[in-house]
Amino acid sequence: MYSVGQYVVCGNKGVCTIEDITTLDISGVDKAKLYYILKPQYISASTVYVPVENASSLREVLTREQAQQLVEEIPNIMPLKISNEKMVEQEYRSCMRSNDSTEWVRVIKTIYERREKRLQAGRKETAVDGRYIKLAEDSLYGELAVALGMERGQVCAYITDRLRGAAPV
Repeated sequence: MYSVGQYVVCGNKGVCTIEDITTLDISGVDKAKLYYILKPQYISASTVYVPVENASSLREVLTREQAQQLVEEIPNIMPLKISNEKMVEQEYRSCMRSNDSTEWVRVIKTIYERREKRLQAGRKETAVDGRYIKLAEDSLYGELAVALGMERGQVCAYITDRLRGAAPV
């Protein structure tokens, strides 16, 4: 069971703080059931209610060490192999729903490769790629920011610096 004040990653809401663990006084809701009351870090004016018994959609935020290791491993993380263009969105959606930061890296790497190929061919990025690159980067950068104790806007530069061999922050 998670505790109040703890950071967790919650599906498409990204990093959230557990504000309370309580029952809900809402009509139609079981008054005996406990819920995590979550406040997303990067989605203002939003609250998420997750039943404690169904908390499989939640996971702990990476530790600082795990985040640093993930960044170091980025060059070795393989992009997705999508053989059927009609399955692109389904593959992206599956990776994002996995709630796994390594899968988010795979989505980002795949879209960067696809974007580069399309630009070289004189074509624009697809709407699906545009939507999922934002979702994957928001999810990954938000978690890394919390784990590494930095602003989300600094994460991309941090990753770039680390991959170029710069000294750690």
